[in-house]
Amino acid sequence: MFNYIGRRMVGMIITMWVIITLTFILMHAVPGSPLNTEQTTNAAVQANMEEHFGLNDPYYIRYFDYLLSLAQFDFGPSIKQYPITVNELISRGFPVSLELGIVALVVAVLSGITLGILAALKRNGVIDYGMMTFAVIGISVPNFILATLLIYQVAGQWRLLPVGTWASWKHMILPALALGTTPMAIIARLTRSSMVEVLTQDYIRTAKAKGLSPFTIVVKHALRNALLPVVTILGTLVAAILTGSFVIEKIFAIPGMGRYFVESINSRDYPVIMGTTIFYSGILMIMLLIVDVLYGILDPRIKLHKKEE
Repeated sequence: MFNYIGRRMVGMIITMWVIITLTFILMHAVPGSPLNTEQTTNAAVQANMEEHFGLNDPYYIRYFDYLLSLAQFDFGPSIKQYPITVNELISRGFPVSLELGIVALVVAVLSGITLGILAALKRNGVIDYGMMTFAVIGISVPNFILATLLIYQVAGQWRLLPVGTWASWKHMILPALALGTTPMAIIARLTRSSMVEVLTQDYIRTAKAKGLSPFTIVVKHALRNALLPVVTILGTLVAAILTGSFVIEKIFAIPGMGRYFVESINSRDYPVIMGTTIFYSGILMIMLLIVDVLYGILDPRIKLHKKEE
């Protein structure tokens, strides 16, 4: 296992370098400058600011300087919010985004697995059709549309929950639902199909023949194998939740990383765009590694090391 993790770490470093390089090229290929006339009073001031931020340097010099800064875990200063650094923005916004992502992921996993199990146990019945219809709707409706509907109906018309800030647990409910509905629907459909297949296996028939209770059969014998496909897509779902939170945070006015990322794109704040992209890329690669290791632990048939010759 340690050899496998070591090889994956090397691959992650190479992948991160590719992401850094491509992001740097794309950011500096966009026409225009992050310094505009609204920020500067005259040409001399703008020239001094461009010199201070190194915008006058050749691209290759900026690229290698940025790599040196990243080697020290320094994402540099924000151009639009100077002297605030990108590291400070991440330290402010990421805890909020992480909290929202964890709540949404817990809602998606627990609800999705529960709905999938119930649909499989009541296969071809009213519960099965109802839950799968709900899952199809959850997959089809984009999270930003669902967020708008929740704000209008639940917060606006019914006035049941607050929106627009991040002050208490009540403010988490609507964003978490909007962010976690699509992953929940995916997990529900995947759990249902996997559970239906597992329940037809011989060892399940043997467990029933022994007189074991339905709860024991489902939880101790069927659920572990049925969840293997769910574990496989957890890395992808985490990616969807983290990137999807950018839009949700903007809609609900949540002070997380999404707000900084969207604002930095509109203002061409290169360091913030690159810093958030690299930061989230690193998190996603780590999550994919954790999912692969967990998959090997849950399924003893899968080995994480090379077969010996």
